[in-house]
Amino acid sequence: MSAQTHRPNPQTLHALVRESQVHRDLYINADLFALEQSQFYGHTWNFAGHSSQIPAAGDYITLTLAGRPLIVLRQADGSVRGFFNRCAHKGAKLLSEACGNTGKFLRCPYHAWSFKTDGALLSMPLKTGYENTGVSACENGQGLTPIPGLQVYRDFIFVKLKPGGVGFEDYFGEALGAIDSMVDRSPTGQLRVAGGVLRNVMNCNWKMYLENINDTVHPVSTHESVVKAAQSVWQGHGPDEAKPMAIEQVLPFGNGYNFFDEMGGQVYPHGHSLLGINFSIHSGYQVPADYEAALLAAHGVDRTRDVLGRSPQNAVLYPSIALKGSPQCMRVIRPLAVDRTLVEAWSFETVGAPDLLLERAMTYNRLVFSPMSVVAHDDIHLFETIQQGLHAPGNEWVSLHRDYRANELTTPSATVNGTNEWLMRNQYRAWLQFMTQDMEAGE
Repeated sequence: MSAQTHRPNPQTLHALVRESQVHRDLYINADLFALEQSQFYGHTWNFAGHSSQIPAAGDYITLTLAGRPLIVLRQADGSVRGFFNRCAHKGAKLLSEACGNTGKFLRCPYHAWSFKTDGALLSMPLKTGYENTGVSACENGQGLTPIPGLQVYRDFIFVKLKPGGVGFEDYFGEALGAIDSMVDRSPTGQLRVAGGVLRNVMNCNWKMYLENINDTVHPVSTHESVVKAAQSVWQGHGPDEAKPMAIEQVLPFGNGYNFFDEMGGQVYPHGHSLLGINFSIHSGYQVPADYEAALLAAHGVDRTRDVLGRSPQNAVLYPSIALKGSPQCMRVIRPLAVDRTLVEAWSFETVGAPDLLLERAMTYNRLVFSPMSVVAHDDIHLFETIQQGLHAPGNEWVSLHRDYRANELTTPSATVNGTNEWLMRNQYRAWLQFMTQDMEAGE
């Protein structure tokens, strides 16, 4: 399949994902990206928002997922519902702001058709003009179209754009433990979105970014200059001397290959993964004594030890988010085009915990993920050169060979070394699974 090929079919898609390689078209082919929007993102569960963003009845957030405009809305009974953001009349977007409160109903700005917050048609101007026209029996009269799948898990809101397929619990399985670990860092079991969202648009395919989240080999070379800068600033200080937060967060990037290999990883079905199951660059963060005491009172000794004792490098809930339990932050990956990706960095306030935790999350996001980050500049430069380089003639395949073993194909979950590219291969196998789901030959 070349970058000019149109209408990819299941046989072509299977040919693009080998056991330890993927074809460059997964990153550069516009037709594949278009198919991803309808097929892949239709069958996968993706992050839509957090309940703390919509605390009151009528509160809403809007977003665009795979080209579809969506509304997530708090109901009067406290539940959360989701709809496609289009009026049932002519298709105008009902809401254009990123967030707000609708009151007791939604009103289209075009012709003033109104809908209840549960999506039912409430009223329309010139109602007598619609009598005996059949409008009430057709799609236009049925109200707003609900998002086929919506699930709230510990205040994290996920949606699925097509009906049927893999249910929420089966889709994520044990990978949901990453959310549990984040939420249980709060003595009250609550997180709140806080500190704003940092947005970074980069000229590369979204899969490059997700792949890089599980790449522990690149920091040694890619971020060498950042580490040297931090080391020069901290030169002359003792090893046990308390470090400023920025130094504490950047210096661990300077660990060698053995450190990253020994941190370990966990592979889950459907592309999910947990990197840093033994330790990570976040393992040395200070835990205030009063905070630990509050966790012990709330969760008991065993759960507190488990939560504080594990600070994974990255937890990927494929394909839309990557979580860091310490610091309490998250990245949301939003594809915009075959060669353009938006990455959002979210900070969480850990309710009932010291302000230090929110400060740590916000500082880490600024240092590592913001558009002005000294770390992100290194990564983005390489992502964008890869996007360009893959158009060069010759070798059409991207290598994922490191630590490949044939038994992977029959092993849905596994514990591996931290530099094992199984975590990446796992993502592309999931990509193929959901790209070809329900497709007929020749479609």
